[in-house]
Amino acid sequence: MVWSMETNPTGVHVDDEASVFHIKKPKITLDFRRKDSFKSPKAFLAAHHPSCNQILLCLFLSIFSIQILFVVVFRSIPPPSHHRSHHFPVPVTSHHLLTPTLTTTTAPISASTVKGETSCESGKIFVYDLPSPLNHELVSHCDVLNPWSSSCAALTNDGFGPVAAGIPSAVPENLAAAWYWTDQFVTEILFHNRILNHKCRTKDPNNATAFYIPFYVGLAVGKFLWLKNSSAKERDFHCEMMLKWVQDQPYFTRNDGWDHFLTMGRISWDFRRSKDEDWGSSCIHKPGMRNITRLLIERNPWDYFDVGVPYPTGFHPRSDNDVVQWQDFVRNRSRKSLFCFAGAKRSKIKNDFRGLLLSHCRNESDSCRVVDCAGSKCSNGTSIILETFLDSVFCLQPRGDSFTRRSIFDCMIAGAIPVLFWKRSAYDQYEWFLPAEPESYSVFIDRNAVKNGTTSVRIVLERYSEDEITRMRERVIEYIPKFLYARPDEGFTDYQRMHLTSPLMAFWGGSRSKNNLATGGKWEEIEK
Repeated sequence: MVWSMETNPTGVHVDDEASVFHIKKPKITLDFRRKDSFKSPKAFLAAHHPSCNQILLCLFLSIFSIQILFVVVFRSIPPPSHHRSHHFPVPVTSHHLLTPTLTTTTAPISASTVKGETSCESGKIFVYDLPSPLNHELVSHCDVLNPWSSSCAALTNDGFGPVAAGIPSAVPENLAAAWYWTDQFVTEILFHNRILNHKCRTKDPNNATAFYIPFYVGLAVGKFLWLKNSSAKERDFHCEMMLKWVQDQPYFTRNDGWDHFLTMGRISWDFRRSKDEDWGSSCIHKPGMRNITRLLIERNPWDYFDVGVPYPTGFHPRSDNDVVQWQDFVRNRSRKSLFCFAGAKRSKIKNDFRGLLLSHCRNESDSCRVVDCAGSKCSNGTSIILETFLDSVFCLQPRGDSFTRRSIFDCMIAGAIPVLFWKRSAYDQYEWFLPAEPESYSVFIDRNAVKNGTTSVRIVLERYSEDEITRMRERVIEYIPKFLYARPDEGFTDYQRMHLTSPLMAFWGGSRSKNNLATGGKWEEIEK
């Protein structure tokens, strides 16, 4: 749900001070390359790079070569001030609750596209045509995906959900059509739609560097997570079906899945069940998954094959101009509150930190705006949380029911500066999408100092000068394009291109990396 940031992604009540699954950082550095991972990239590189004879170097180059390509499918980094209108490809559709049909079109590419993207020199991606029960049928049976209510509305409009009818009062009138009540667990659909029409997609697997598995595993397991009588076999059924199918494909066996990747539309812990009686699926622990790279809204920081991607927000721009206009809107917004907190306490959790922040905010009512999300106040169909973020300089972001929260991205989309209390809520999660310097866009406060009363959130935030706040807000606004899942009917080719610039230049290490953060400059200047 778009504004329901207290939706429990795990269904498990957790201690505020511990991970849901009691995962602790290893005392020693773990080798996440896995036992047979040396064999596969070595074989792959031997075929493509005969001169590469140092196995560790080969492994390193193999990993980064594949991940460079994965970055290709995301939007990203700072906006140019000069904009062009281009059409974005038409995606798989689930309009009117019908089974999606695959529609492929060709998106025109600007002649000024940077060399790396014009030629797809990092390689091309092949998208498997999976058996329908692994994706399309899950969408067409949307009425049984949720044990409490139908999910059909959430999957309409290509996965973006219903148009946000109640939003016009909070946003510029001509941008209201770009807002949807988007569910936080639909990245599998959004990503699949995007990559099907990406210019670096190839329909010939022999020309592919990487292989995408469009498996809607989050939708498949979600229907069983809160059913008390669901069995481990039911929760693993679709994953085992996918692995059986993909392991029969010659391009998977060629490199033991090393050059394959997929999107998993929930948090990593929902797929890491160790025992049959425990929570979730054991999909990630299945033998065939060990070399597949996984894109998740929350990753395990100690598993190299997990890659964190942003939670979907409600804003899905149709063009470059939509993005720039929104950035100007949040930049010039008059913010009446120093800070805010939107969330619900967890009364069954010992030392519930969110409850503490709610009380703290109420006690500082002259500085803090609070939205208590108990009940349905923060559910879809209301703009109260967006309005709260738009009216606040800082937004408090404790952990959710897991370490991350969709609210972090809702907050930054609104131009508010996030205040974090756990480093794993953002800093160790979204390396491709957030600035490398946490202090440039966020504030970190020791939660234990807040608990024992030695630190006041208000006093900490009041220490920031207007100039410091302006710089931090500008950094947040600069990175807004990185968080967006664009509406692909029209799209924004310039932003799509720029989204690649930062990660690719980081891998290339080229001299043009100085342009990574060139905000406000013209695209022609960035290309110089």
